[in-house]
Amino acid sequence: MNRTLRLIPHLIAIFVRTKFEYPGAMLLAWFSQATSYGAMYTAIALIVTRFGMLGGWTWSEMALLLSFHLLAYSTGASFSFTQFRVMEDMVRLGTMDAVLVKPISPWTYLVFSGLNIGYTGHIILAVGLMAWSVTQIDLAWSLPVALFFLATLVSGALVVCALMTMIGATALVWVRSRHLYSIFFGFWELARYPITIFPVPIQLMLITIVPLGFISTVPVAVLLGKPVPLLGDWAGLACLLAGPIMVLIAMLHWRWCLRNYQGAGG
Repeated sequence: MNRTLRLIPHLIAIFVRTKFEYPGAMLLAWFSQATSYGAMYTAIALIVTRFGMLGGWTWSEMALLLSFHLLAYSTGASFSFTQFRVMEDMVRLGTMDAVLVKPISPWTYLVFSGLNIGYTGHIILAVGLMAWSVTQIDLAWSLPVALFFLATLVSGALVVCALMTMIGATALVWVRSRHLYSIFFGFWELARYPITIFPVPIQLMLITIVPLGFISTVPVAVLLGKPVPLLGDWAGLACLLAGPIMVLIAMLHWRWCLRNYQGAGG
């Protein structure tokens, strides 16, 4: 364990140095990502301000929801998306076998040797939008509220990381798993809006099967004192438990997939 912890900073440093080899391209990518999301959020702002509310949410409340959604996603995805998206190719080409024989946990090696700093543009935009939105809403800050705010952000990031880990791990058994990301991002797009505007079956899926409601609507609704469908008074506790529970499920799924991995030859 101690050796693994000592290796992690070196894995991150090596990967970051490779990305900074072309700083201009990296900064341009950050700017383009922030601009893309900024344009999208501007369109949402125009719609919400034109009609006054969206599902009972004002623009300032929507801004907090959107920033929460983007920050939790980008934090979790930086540890999982690019790393596990390529697992299908690694299994198909046989390079996953080389990872499995390294003297370090395969998950640790994959995550920290490919830590995606490309999400910096997302994070900067999310933090900026969040900083503005909290000044526009009537939120009674206190130490418990601040701790809940931070804890649910971490929990939401864990939900994202766990889901992407499970999608990538599935390639160890199915070989093909990249199509599952399309399903993930379909629900991720829905989670950008208050889940109360959707039919009950979709609300249920965003809280259970694909629990991306916990990276946006549920924690922000609890903070703002809004009712949370299906969860009610248990919403706050559910926000805190969603991430750890998903991590446990992802760990079990990862280990099961490793046990059933038969190599590139099947």
